[in-house]
Amino acid sequence: MNLIFKLEPISSGGSTLLGYIGIDTIIEQMRKKTMKTGFDFNIMVVGHSGLGKSTLVNTLFKSQVSRRSAGWARDEKIPKTVEIKAVSHVIEEGGVKMKLTVVDTPGFGDQINNDNCWEPISKYINEQYEKFLKEEVNITRKKRIPDTRVHCCLYFISPTGHSLRQLDTEFMKRLSHSVNIIPVIAKADTLTIEERQEFKQRVRKELEMSGIEFYPQKEFDDDMEDKSDNDKIREAMPFAVVGSDKEYQVNGKRVLGRKTAWGIVEVENPNHCEFAQLRDFLIRSHLQDLKEVTHNIHYETYRAKRLNENGGLHPISSADTQESNL
Repeated sequence: MNLIFKLEPISSGGSTLLGYIGIDTIIEQMRKKTMKTGFDFNIMVVGHSGLGKSTLVNTLFKSQVSRRSAGWARDEKIPKTVEIKAVSHVIEEGGVKMKLTVVDTPGFGDQINNDNCWEPISKYINEQYEKFLKEEVNITRKKRIPDTRVHCCLYFISPTGHSLRQLDTEFMKRLSHSVNIIPVIAKADTLTIEERQEFKQRVRKELEMSGIEFYPQKEFDDDMEDKSDNDKIREAMPFAVVGSDKEYQVNGKRVLGRKTAWGIVEVENPNHCEFAQLRDFLIRSHLQDLKEVTHNIHYETYRAKRLNENGGLHPISSADTQESNL
């Protein structure tokens, strides 16, 4: 008896299903798992004191997640060197839990001599990659590796209206290949609308001339839809923002704002500043991508370099294991 098999070519297009399979439930499965386990998001803020870094982060997440700071208190001295201060909080919304870590960098740009003041920040970023790598190559590694890697660095630009400082371009040039940098113009209410637009264009041109690519980088656009969406974001950056944790009554509504001589600057009003655009971009549309670029690009670059230095992939030694578990 001869058996005859007929091979049908696999179509590159979508197949017509004869009944319901349930593939679409994967989205719900992922949602349930995320709600059960939660996720990590680590954001670093960099810029000299007095730019409202802590206030802006508190405004973004509508809670006191960053240390309060309205400049330096009278009894608080400016650090002689850059310090790294990380504070973690668990935020829950709609049943989804997020462990948010805010990494502050007091002392950055506040000294007379700011040479190499980015080095402690670069060291911290790489130390978090190293911690993750040590856990990853352990023979008996944890089921869920704690993620302390910096997913996003908000770099605060002083609203001078003139040009970037050399320190600004130097920092972004040195760190843009190891962390997702998002430049923002702080305290935008000190500039008129015209001054703000001119300053934004000048900053973009200076960054381009210095060869600095901030997030979202063009080379990481996955498709034409991504490119179109990200081009609009890149054209709007750096976002000119205002932060505030104070509420005022405006037209019968309570709004977050800053009181000025001419009226209330409404933080979430797109006609007053670009805070809402930054929030939507950072949290509502690109948070997951920030995490993925950190893992697939920045961390992978660090990982490949370290493994090449070690001559290949080897389990971490017992001494290193003990150190990483401390």
